[in-house]
Amino acid sequence: MRAKLSIVIPTLNAADALPLCLSALGEGLDAGLIREVVFTDGGSEDNTLEIAEMAGAVVVKGPPSRGGQLRRGVEATQGEWLLVLHADSVLPLGWPAVVTAQMQDGRPAAFRLKFDTSGLAPPVVAGWANLRSRVFHLPYGDQGMLMSRRDYDAVGGYPDVPLMEDVALSRRLGRRLRVLPQAMTTSAERYMREGWLRRGARNLSLLVRYLLGADPGRLAKRY
Repeated sequence: MRAKLSIVIPTLNAADALPLCLSALGEGLDAGLIREVVFTDGGSEDNTLEIAEMAGAVVVKGPPSRGGQLRRGVEATQGEWLLVLHADSVLPLGWPAVVTAQMQDGRPAAFRLKFDTSGLAPPVVAGWANLRSRVFHLPYGDQGMLMSRRDYDAVGGYPDVPLMEDVALSRRLGRRLRVLPQAMTTSAERYMREGWLRRGARNLSLLVRYLLGADPGRLAKRY
């Protein structure tokens, strides 16, 4: 029986982050859960594609656009289930058992969020993300998106937009979308570079403006 899960990772000059992301996939390979890993690249100029080749991943190339890259990546998969990961996010230990149980449940899901640094701000920002995911069913892509191919196709997949493609898909999946008990660890680099308060406020502003109907292309210029 063929493995059911396809991993999709959008990339753009992601060589520094990929080793940790890929190392966590080893558990899924050992468990016989992963059918394939697809890199959907937007024009990397670093060693991203060399890493993909060494990992034995399928590589899909095209213009940089988060929604467009994800659509192309999913189109290249053959599994009955999809797990979409960001290159700078790392799955938790024991994730195959959690994902297998959710696949048996049948509903789409995302992980809880935590950052790869300590301090007062990281758990506050992550706490808001987890509250947003649980109450409003709006996880972001850095929490990982697990869904059946049937559900993905039924809601029309990722829209070809440069930003908020994850929110758009979450809204289409609606209240069926679960939050898994384990936490995905994601990079805090952007928050540390720009400031936790400033970055958090900007993300919230962009989300509210999008939900009020703002054009994702214009929002991406502020991201």
